[in-house]
Amino acid sequence: MAEPTLSPTEAAAELARLAAEIAEHNRRYHEQDAPTISDADYDALMRRNAALEAAFPELVRADSPGRKVGSAPAAGFGKVVHSRPMLSLDNVFSDDEAREFVGRVRRFLGLGADEPVALLAEAKIDGLSASLRYEQRRLVTGATRGDGTTGENVTANIRHVIGLPMVLPSDAPNIAEVRGEVYMLKAEFAALNARQAEAGDKVFANPRNAAAGSLRQLDASITAARPLGFLAHGWGEMSAVPGATQSEVMAAIGDWGFDIGALRACCADIEEALAFTRDIEARRADLPFDIDGVVYKVERLDWQGRLGQVARSPRWAVAHKFAAEQAETILLAIDIQVGRTGALTPVARLQPVTVGGVVVTNATLHNEDEIARLDVRPGDRVKVQRAGDVIPQILGVVASGEARGPAFDYPQLCPVCGSHAVREADEVVRRCTGGLTCAAQRNERLRHFVSRQAFDIEGLGSERIEQFAALGLIARPADIFRLTRETLLALPGFKDRSADNLIAAIAARQSVGLDRFLFALGIRHVGEVTARDLARAFGSAEALRDAAVAAATDAEARARLTDINGIGVVVAEALIDFFGEPHNLDTLADLLGFVTPAPLPAVKQTALTGQTVVFTGSLTELTRDEARAQAEALGAKVAGSVSARTNLVVAGADAGSKRAKAEALGVAVIDETAWLAMVADAAKGSS
Repeated sequence: MAEPTLSPTEAAAELARLAAEIAEHNRRYHEQDAPTISDADYDALMRRNAALEAAFPELVRADSPGRKVGSAPAAGFGKVVHSRPMLSLDNVFSDDEAREFVGRVRRFLGLGADEPVALLAEAKIDGLSASLRYEQRRLVTGATRGDGTTGENVTANIRHVIGLPMVLPSDAPNIAEVRGEVYMLKAEFAALNARQAEAGDKVFANPRNAAAGSLRQLDASITAARPLGFLAHGWGEMSAVPGATQSEVMAAIGDWGFDIGALRACCADIEEALAFTRDIEARRADLPFDIDGVVYKVERLDWQGRLGQVARSPRWAVAHKFAAEQAETILLAIDIQVGRTGALTPVARLQPVTVGGVVVTNATLHNEDEIARLDVRPGDRVKVQRAGDVIPQILGVVASGEARGPAFDYPQLCPVCGSHAVREADEVVRRCTGGLTCAAQRNERLRHFVSRQAFDIEGLGSERIEQFAALGLIARPADIFRLTRETLLALPGFKDRSADNLIAAIAARQSVGLDRFLFALGIRHVGEVTARDLARAFGSAEALRDAAVAAATDAEARARLTDINGIGVVVAEALIDFFGEPHNLDTLADLLGFVTPAPLPAVKQTALTGQTVVFTGSLTELTRDEARAQAEALGAKVAGSVSARTNLVVAGADAGSKRAKAEALGVAVIDETAWLAMVADAAKGSS
């Protein structure tokens, strides 16, 4: 449910965020066959969206995920408009939610408590939804679900699905659309991945992705070479429906030559359906294909017709989703990976185990606190859970009664560069302090170094950084200034003019402001404003270095550092960590051999000196950068958000929440014209 303290404004913002996030996950899942979150996490996003919409019905968006099915068809295929929408299913996750589904059916139809509601329960195979259209009993079109209204035309490919009838028997209706899932058996999936790996091609995360990727090939011969099956579970348009119940129609479809599956049962009531679900879930790991739940459908077709549908799903069917799958295996080792921002992340290396159709060899351990909480050690037998296609997690140690190995000793040094790895008091992450010298962080740090707010070297963007780093031309910032025209001309993509331009752009940055220089170093917690405060306080990089080194062992030096305006304990500790790392001192000395950081001009004493100013809305006479420069030249600080410490807010056109917050806090608010007048007056009165 939505938080009771959530305001309508906050709820609207959250619904907008959810709509965008879910749309992106739909695109990755349905169009690219490459999801980046688990089914369970996706379901949680959908439940969160539904709860907010229930609490704030007036805020339901036109692009609400609750109104959409799937994703738009890919551009590489022709489009097929479904004669009847291919709907998605609502999900339930517990027995009580399943019983409530039947309760809703009763209430909608006005049934008495004793009126039986028979259900067809079917295992929910994890595949790609498809619709097959037969006219005059011949297959004419095969289409994916797409967005539920329009799908991709995969007719040429679907003809290669194993066991699919091309012609229906004479008792089938003239028009028949049979719907189901294209899937791949676990054994076939493993064999396909082995072939792909041997050939150096893409391997698939699970059978569902393999099936979807195989069917959605522009070259039908690739589909033909891959073993796909089709399990029918419903129908679309029928010129004559061959039965009065769900079971009767599905039996007829089976008689036409379709596989309708053996994992299905006609149930007199929801309790029988739940018993069937528990039995199927217990056998789940041993099935030859992946399933992720059981679908309950109201048996009587006349009741289905009366129940109808909501925006994206029928009222007469629901999917009872299983919990994430679990398995046991041996923890072989714990490796530490260093991310691009220096975070040290532990990864469990596991004895291979199949969980939910995926062979799992790695699992996340998140951080050192999680290792301590679980008390996992190499050699332990552990329980692993996989909630989808993301990296699995370890749930805990399985007691074996055997002697265990020593507790894991979390590294205090970066395993990549050997720099100190520190953990701040309020964080769970340990980070490498090597910064610009650490190979794991190199490209990200170099991108920051040449960014617009730092050295701002024109023509040296992310692609060039990656190219030069991959060729071994730059490993640390000073290497940028070692690049020569001859070196560039020997590289693909460079001609005389482009080489000359880049060399000139680099040369132009051999003298930069000290604040830009300090910001470019990528010291943790040192942003543009803090870099400017440090530049004003110390006047040179060497002076800041010496102060930070002294503060590591001298309490008075540390106190002097934290007493500087804008520098607190957190920033001081970050400076001590950075300049306490010998690798960083070497990098700094190397860089100072090429670059001369210029001290900032003296700050004028004006009426704005020491004031904190926030700019919001659209300015017409100034750019935001010009306004910031004006404020800083007059001794003011520019902040990005309004707080009780804000002294002045300059509101341009379309100023919104920042202006409202300033007024609520009693902070002075002026417009752009008043700001320009204030700047002029402050400049006249400066000393």
